[in-house]
Amino acid sequence: MNQFLRYLIAQAYNNAWANHRLLRACAELSQEEFELATRTSFFPSIKETLNHNLTVDWFYIDAMERAARGDAPHPDYCAAFFEPEEPFAACADLRAAQKLSDQRLIAYCRRLDEGTLARDVGILRDHGLMLDTPARLLAHLFQHQVHHRGQVHAMLAGTAVEPPQLDEFYSRGEAEDRAQDFAELGFTEADVWGV
Repeated sequence: MNQFLRYLIAQAYNNAWANHRLLRACAELSQEEFELATRTSFFPSIKETLNHNLTVDWFYIDAMERAARGDAPHPDYCAAFFEPEEPFAACADLRAAQKLSDQRLIAYCRRLDEGTLARDVGILRDHGLMLDTPARLLAHLFQHQVHHRGQVHAMLAGTAVEPPQLDEFYSRGEAEDRAQDFAELGFTEADVWGV
């Protein structure tokens, strides 16, 4: 497997691992702290921020899966992925849905090959059909997740829950720091790195 494809797979696993750590921490919050406490960020609550991350995941993963199957873009993406804008009020429900989404993203990345990477993905938007490559859409999706996880991380700093370390994924020397999470997620270092 070429190094770029391996990198995309690693990014998908990193995404799932970071979501796992962050949502485990958020599960320690009371419902009021999770849902109602006003925070300073792009979205005014932890619940809104994490729901946004998930619905955007659904939107882009669906588009990439459809393109890989040769299907047309989703005809009604707003109703399918963004109505309601916040589908989960409870952290436990959001956490379960995010885990399923992360598993879909890993599976998609593991199926990638150079042919799939060369095919455009069509996405219907308000202004019409947008075409882009899977590599660019994945880069966008990973960056989007990092961006909003960082906001939640900062919001957690204003609570009694300690924000989790989210940068212990790539270094070989930090394998022990992620071993428990990997066991909980069913991941191995070989799954991520192919060795």
